[in-house]
Amino acid sequence: MPLPPPDDHQSLPPVLVGPLLRRLEPTRLVLWLVGTRPLSLTLRLQGMKDISLDASTCSVIPVGAHAFVHLIDVSLETALPWDTLIEYDVLIDGSGIADWAPHLLYGDAHCPNFVLRSRIDQVLHGSCRKPHYPAADGLLCVDRLLATAHEALERPALLMMSGDQVYADDVAGPMLRAIHALIQRLGLFDEHLEGAVVSDSATLYGHPASYYHRADLLPALESNETLRERFFGGARKPIFTSSSADNHLVTFAEVMAMYLLVWSPTPWTLISPQPPALTPERLERYVLEQTRIDEFKAGLGGVGRAMAHLPCLMIFDDHDVTDDWNLSAQWEETAYGHPFSKRIIGNALLAYMVCQGWGNNPDAFGAVLEKTRLLSATERYLDSTLQDELIDELLRFQNWHYVLPTTPALVVLDTRTRRWRSEMNLKQPSGLLDWEALSELQQELLDHPSAIIVSPAPIFGVKLIETVQRVFSWCGFPLLVDAENWMAHRGAAQVILNIFRHSRTPGNYVVLSGDVHYSFVYEVFIRHRKAGPRIWQITSSGIKNEFPRALLEWFDRLNRWLYSPRSPLNWLTKRRRMRIVPHVPEHAEAGERLWNSAGIGQVLFNEKGQPREIYQHNADGSPRTRMVAPQ
Repeated sequence: MPLPPPDDHQSLPPVLVGPLLRRLEPTRLVLWLVGTRPLSLTLRLQGMKDISLDASTCSVIPVGAHAFVHLIDVSLETALPWDTLIEYDVLIDGSGIADWAPHLLYGDAHCPNFVLRSRIDQVLHGSCRKPHYPAADGLLCVDRLLATAHEALERPALLMMSGDQVYADDVAGPMLRAIHALIQRLGLFDEHLEGAVVSDSATLYGHPASYYHRADLLPALESNETLRERFFGGARKPIFTSSSADNHLVTFAEVMAMYLLVWSPTPWTLISPQPPALTPERLERYVLEQTRIDEFKAGLGGVGRAMAHLPCLMIFDDHDVTDDWNLSAQWEETAYGHPFSKRIIGNALLAYMVCQGWGNNPDAFGAVLEKTRLLSATERYLDSTLQDELIDELLRFQNWHYVLPTTPALVVLDTRTRRWRSEMNLKQPSGLLDWEALSELQQELLDHPSAIIVSPAPIFGVKLIETVQRVFSWCGFPLLVDAENWMAHRGAAQVILNIFRHSRTPGNYVVLSGDVHYSFVYEVFIRHRKAGPRIWQITSSGIKNEFPRALLEWFDRLNRWLYSPRSPLNWLTKRRRMRIVPHVPEHAEAGERLWNSAGIGQVLFNEKGQPREIYQHNADGSPRTRMVAPQ
């Protein structure tokens, strides 16, 4: 694929995406943006002198001839005030955001603003944002909340996105076509591919099988059958859903282009993708997906505006990389034992680090960032040797998790890369955290009066669904039902429950989760212990995804029948020493406990760190749903 002409950058806007607010503290501000060239930036803060963003405060990572990620990390000598509206601007050659990204501003404002909250008394959270899912975008709920007139103390402390911010493994045909058009427009770097039918990324993009048939690009060997099914074949999952992995992203450029296209309207203005050559059946699917992508694209201005006004923290789940990522030891042996599948996973993880991971905790990524900057050995191709070395390092990396020194403490778990692998049967699901990671978690929680734990998968899930997953795991088919829950591994389940029982861990826990494509709230009590703790499992999912409606209604109904408070089946679960009380969705039909609507969750906390109000904002514009505690 040829690069754009050398002078093409003159017609490109200076900024493709951003600024996005990431981790913000009174003496430290972390922002993220992507420019079409290395930019000379100046940060302007209300009431302070302008700050020139030089190499000490802004790291620039080239990812293409006309694409440069700017990682802005500013330490301030004078602390910014708490609970105060603070206006900010990012100047490019003297021009502010109002000039080069007016879609990021609310009303008559001349620049964006943020609020540093002295305590977490309100948080927005959600997961699972699939661009081509036929539902409105839940991030627009955030935009609507921020657009409503409010005082500084009414601003949420942060937006927590708890997984599947992108779907690298489930991509619509029109989105993949747009990704390839953007790669060409910006000259995103090519790469050599080992172990595939195609030799490099340029050949991949132009191959007839590149759209809807990527399984055909893997080596046609019987030994690779599992590999083909896992990454491109769309493993059938008759109990819950069926994946569509036949447009699975492969290259680093593809994943980077995806991030640009899901967070900003600007890249879409630079391309005019047309359908590729397709069979009539595939073309029909493409046209349907195009209508959904067009609706998604129309809301991106509001998405960018929300992320420019509210600190955004993130953690990965499987679809940010690939479905069932690290589900079992056998999965890992298969996936990392082949150079092509290892590169696919590594590219997605590398893009996650650049676009998501770094902004959560910049101090953890100094060494790997320098290697990332050196990847572009030439003007066109990534250095394959360095790329593979960097991927190996990221696969060993153990600092994706992070803790915010807030009140309450916010502990964000990496439940994907530090897994407790089954020693009895490699096919069995791994525990979501291994013994060492769980021990570290307990140390982080000691002596805090309250804590917010972000676990991508719910710690306390729907018992019936977990039982179905367990049955399939016993039969040797955990991949069929995404058998990934905290109770699926005996060791991990017992340790996490013992942490909750420890006398020096918090008296109040709030667990924020997503992943499951429906929303619910459980209040959990430890049996035979008067002093607590009190635990709230609050799950919001998906931002732009939903569970099959009829199936969820049956699961909800059967779960209430089979696992009522008096049911003897409760004694067969690992939570038998706990009493679980579900909250009721305010607008639900009689008896419903699970809420199935794309949107965003909102939790308001009292001074003890306990939830005082829990809402689910519905992306379809219907009134927000309050999750009501039983009387």
